[in-house]
Amino acid sequence: MKRAFISFDFDHDEELRNALVAQAKNADSPFGIADWSVRERFSSNWKAEVRRRIRQTDLTIVICGEHTHQARGVAAELAITREEGKPYFLLWGRPHKTCHKPAMARKSDKIYTWSWDNLKKLIAGQR
Repeated sequence: MKRAFISFDFDHDEELRNALVAQAKNADSPFGIADWSVRERFSSNWKAEVRRRIRQTDLTIVICGEHTHQARGVAAELAITREEGKPYFLLWGRPHKTCHKPAMARKSDKIYTWSWDNLKKLIAGQR
């Protein structure tokens, strides 16, 4: 089972994180997600806790929504993910809305459509 850190805009997209976690728990799911995301508000040791949790995972899944480009926490989590050398991918969280990459995303980072087939391939590292 791959362990994933799920990065998302806490203020606007928590239900998307919940949907991803629920999807991974389906009986026919070819993968599992150990959710190591931090749900608490920023504290003095927030970044150290995020780094500790990211180190314990295999990859980071960044759920992109309408306000992700303004979410400082998502930007910091992506920066830490890259510093730790962990793979990551971006998911388009709201199919009928304009979604944005986090501020720390590279120009070359693609936002993938959130589909069952894409999730399987992305988590397996086939994209």
